[in-house]
Amino acid sequence: MFTLEEIAESRIVYLRRTGAYGAANNNHMEKLKSWAATHKLLRPDTAVLGIAHDDPATTPPHACRYDTCLLVPDDTGIQDPEIRETRLTGGPHAVLTVPHTAEALQQAWSTLFHDLTAHGHALDTTRPVLERYRPDLLAQHLCEICVPVH
Repeated sequence: MFTLEEIAESRIVYLRRTGAYGAANNNHMEKLKSWAATHKLLRPDTAVLGIAHDDPATTPPHACRYDTCLLVPDDTGIQDPEIRETRLTGGPHAVLTVPHTAEALQQAWSTLFHDLTAHGHALDTTRPVLERYRPDLLAQHLCEICVPVH
């Protein structure tokens, strides 16, 4: 079951990976975390976000885009040509906590949108769905899927 959470508008920095979703996304996430650690942006409570931009059911695997993101303060200077930045639009999200395994994430993705509709929520397609990896949850082998809703 999901909970509702208001996620604040934030500045994010990110690395984009294009290719089939899967294990390579984890390597990409480690690359961003390493970069963030060297720039003193990675604290023990820092959440990393994943944004899958394409539906693998309708997009060829080689064209799927995945952003690994980190929330940063507005005054953080970014001087790396590989690191992009943008604003994460805030608003209400349905948050589902799931085991951090490929199987559990796949199962959650397959039922999540139906469950939202069944509970009277509609997906807000103007904002991205987020995978949120918080250290306290990862220590319990859990992660979150945050779906923007109206």
